[in-house]
Order: sequence, then C-alpha cells, then structure tokens
Amino acid sequence: MVTKRQLVEAYQQVRGRTEELCEPLMVEDYVIQSSDDVSPPKWHLAHTTWFFETFILMSHQLRYTPFNPSYHYLFNSYYQSVGNPYPRTRRGMLSRPPVESIYHYRKHIDEQVIDYINQLSEVVLQTVEPILMLGLQHEQQHQELLLMDIKHNFSFDPTFPVYREAHSKTTAVHLGPIEFTPFEGGIVEIGSQGREFCFDNELPRHQVILKPYLLARRLVINAEYCEFIQAGGYQNPHWWLSDGFDCVQKGQWQAPLYWHQIGGKWYVFTLSGLNELNPTEPVSHISYYEADAYARWRNLRLPLEAEWEHSVASHQVTSNQGNFMEKHIFHPCAVTATNHPIPQQLFGDLWEWTASSYSPYPGYKPLEGALGEYNGKFMSNQFVLRGGCCVTPQSHIRTSYRNFFQPEKRWEFSGIRLACDE
Repeated sequence: MVTKRQLVEAYQQVRGRTEELCEPLMVEDYVIQSSDDVSPPKWHLAHTTWFFETFILMSHQLRYTPFNPSYHYLFNSYYQSVGNPYPRTRRGMLSRPPVESIYHYRKHIDEQVIDYINQLSEVVLQTVEPILMLGLQHEQQHQELLLMDIKHNFSFDPTFPVYREAHSKTTAVHLGPIEFTPFEGGIVEIGSQGREFCFDNELPRHQVILKPYLLARRLVINAEYCEFIQAGGYQNPHWWLSDGFDCVQKGQWQAPLYWHQIGGKWYVFTLSGLNELNPTEPVSHISYYEADAYARWRNLRLPLEAEWEHSVASHQVTSNQGNFMEKHIFHPCAVTATNHPIPQQLFGDLWEWTASSYSPYPGYKPLEGALGEYNGKFMSNQFVLRGGCCVTPQSHIRTSYRNFFQPEKRWEFSGIRLACDE
C-alpha cells in the first residue's frame, strides 16, 4: 500500500508536469479550440483540477466550500451523473475565467487536496487512494491530449509556430522491407493481472483463442506510405471501407494530417515547427480508415489487440526504452537498428491501430457511481489502439492499456503496424 507521503509526492509530480507543459505558451494560446475534438489548454488545466475537486474534495469533505460554483458546470467534461456539462464544442468561447484565475484555482485545489491527504487515517486512505490514483492517471491522459491539442491548434497558423525546439532530431537510416516475426497463437490470456493500477476497461483478465500470426517488426514508415499515395491510394475506393472513403472525399484527404507539399517536396508540421519529411520515420497522424486501407493495399491487415498484447508478453517487452513524453522529442523516431528478431517500437513513438473494436471484455464491470462513466459509456463505434506514443507519459503506459478513438480521427499520434495470418 502507498504511504501518504508517496501519494503527495506523486500528486505534486503529476500536477507540476502539466504546468511545465504549458510554460512555452503565450496567454493567447490558452483559449484556442481549432476543432470540436480539441480542447483549449486553459480548459485542460481547469478540468483536471475539477476532477480532484469533484471526486475528492466535494465527495469526501463534508464542510468543503467549492472554489467557484460556476466551475462545476464550465469544466465538467461528460459526467452526466454529477451535473450538466458545458458543451464541448464551445470550450474555445470561454474567454473568462482568465488564465490567471485558472492557475489560482489549481493552486487552491492542490493545497486542499494535499492537506486532505495528510489528515487521512489509514483506514480512510485505503478508500480514497484508488480515486486519487485514478485522478493522477486521468491527468496524465490530459497531458498527452494537451500536447496533441496544442499541435492541432498551432497547425492552423500559416507561420508554423514552434511549441518547443526538439531536444534531438532523428536522421534518415536505410531500412529494408518490413520483416515479420511469427507467433504460434493458441489459448492466451490478456488483460490486467491486477498487480498495478489499471482502468476498468483492462479487466477482467481472460482467455482468448489466437490462430498463428505474423507481426511486423517495425512501424510503417513515411517512404512506404508515400508509395500508397503515389499509387493513387486516396483516389481508389477499392481499398477503403465505405465510411472511410466518404471521409476521404468529404475531407479531401490526400495525405496524412499535417503533411504539406511545397515545391514538389513533402513537409510535415510538428511541435518543433515545419520540417522536411524524413522518409524513414514512422508515418503518423493516421486514421483507422487510412491504416486499414494501407494494410489492404499491401495485401495485409492490422493486428488484433489480443495479438498485440500477446506479442509483447511473449517476448517480455517493456516500455523502459520507448520514445515517450519524458524525452521531450514529441515526435516519432526512426528505428536505428534493423536486425532485431522481435518487433520494435511496440511502446512509445506512436499509438498503433488494431483491428479490434472497443468493446467490453467478458465479465466487464464499470466502476460504481459517476466514475463508471469514465470508460464504459464510450464502448461504441471506436477502435482500440495500443502501446502509447511520443507524448504519452512513460509511467502511464502498460501492456494491458487500451486506448480508443473513432475510426476517422487522426489528430492523435497514431501509426500503422502490419500483421497477417501465418
């Protein structure tokens, strides 16, 4: 069991990291909302604070007085059980409260939460700790979303602003054709073993039958995806699901998100500005529809989420060396070695689309009360992604982690790993 001191230190570390990510921003940057999917940085700062105020202070402190009653409405995301949320599509219209007030809000709630933790008895701590840990994991999710949203917001500025200079940049290396690692399949177990924190959608651990399969040893790279573009992949409906080709036509997609063709060359917008496309970096900001179409064009497929998790467990792959947020690269990197017999980049760099729809595991039970809205209510019309990405906190990811997005979304850091039947 975690001690009160450890809990306070974890709380301060996560909350401090969120504010560090906002340090490069100008005050005008805090309010921009470039699409319905994106939230302004100011809203992220406030909503993560609202979570602790609502589910810790208001739920467990009998004499707690809310910081500002209007915040309970303005910064609720989707929790219908605790009130009527402010419309997501209008978050960018909230010029008030000002950014300064949101930072005061964070400071006030942090002081209240830390004081509350320090006063807890050991018995009550056991009840509150899981909710606090959920809140910290929730804030780490918003750290990733914050960087994704800043990138999308900045992409609409024709001067291609730099959020932060990358600490390092990858250089082009020669990569041969993708090789595949075979897996025998069989009756395998997936899901969290309950030895560490997990979300309810990672439970219960259960058995799955897998046929023998092959998994690509690396992610699809930009040069390979350019071949799809040059072959008319975006114009040929043969490779696309019907809804996917509708998205292509409606959105006039010609390439992945953030790609720009200038003077006959491809460039890509990144959090460190506009850069010439590196042909050996993994192709990123790909929708499920694009990933699926590319796989079909190669006469291959996307992996099942059970195949992905089984491959990680089979080779005891860990996230220790992955390209995560802490490296401050904020961009997927090219592999530097080509002779690995097992799949690389399974953790970090890019979230990997799977062919699995986001649905409950057999025997799934959501959390009780309002927190039961956290995951279960979204188990419809979405696909699972695995592995984390270059803006995911490393301590946040694990083998059983299930991310999910609608198939047309591509502002997230998502990429392609191929698979096939043996």
